Amino acid sequence: MEGALDRLELLDARQFSIVVRRLADSLSYGTDRSPFLGTGVEYVQSRPYQPGDPVRAIDWRITARTGRFHVKEYESPKRMPVYLLIDTSASMTISSVRRSKYETALFLAGGLALACLERVSPVGVLGVGDRSLRIRPSLSKTQVMEWLLMLRRFRYDETTRLTERIAEFTPSLSHRVLMIVLSDLHDPNSLTALKHLAQRHDCAVLQLQDPAEVGLRGAGLMRVREAETGREFSTHGRREHTRQESTKSALRTSGIDHLLIRTDRSYVHSVRHFFESRGLLGRLAR
Repeated sequence: MEGALDRLELLDARQFSIVVRRLADSLSYGTDRSPFLGTGVEYVQSRPYQPGDPVRAIDWRITARTGRFHVKEYESPKRMPVYLLIDTSASMTISSVRRSKYETALFLAGGLALACLERVSPVGVLGVGDRSLRIRPSLSKTQVMEWLLMLRRFRYDETTRLTERIAEFTPSLSHRVLMIVLSDLHDPNSLTALKHLAQRHDCAVLQLQDPAEVGLRGAGLMRVREAETGREFSTHGRREHTRQESTKSALRTSGIDHLLIRTDRSYVHSVRHFFESRGLLGRLAR
């Protein structure tokens, strides 16, 4: 079973970390860094000093007027958590070029996670393949790098469970969050699940596409095999093109921001423009 397991050893751990951090810097370039400093951003009131209060919070003006120490209280910013839904299924790992959909998704997840942390927004992750992977939102860069390095190891026999994971996960969310889905959307019921998800949460889909999938457009009737299940079926090149256009239309109609990313092309500029033009990172602080 050794051959069915680990890959993505194109970069060692140190090189992988460097590339992810560079990507995060590129995604953040030209956008404002988090304006949040200290424990809050808007002054609310002053109250009497209590043992343990920081000296730097003392309101010296009121203290001088009353003769008793007072400290300033601020309203803490509301930070919208971000969840990255990463597709770890087999169809993501099959590639006709050097960089697979899975590898691209992993680099993007790392770059986006670190960019969100720069804006003081906690980041969590949910695996939407067979493996049980659910990490609660955190502001720890160390934790982000830990799950990124863990995800560099994958299997070729995982099935997609995007619909199932969304159905299991969303009832546990008590507050609105930003969901960023990184998947090739091979789950046949994923559009319905994403539509329901977008009714309660902000949602963006980064759909990964291998150039071989694009090549199907000009083909006639063909016999293909699904990577995850081994199921064989007949299809037509024009039908695949129509399905992609239908997916794009359905997502946008549901109010879901959607970007198609080809694995054989540079994607940093388009991803940065995608988030800037839609103000997605601006939604993180409310």
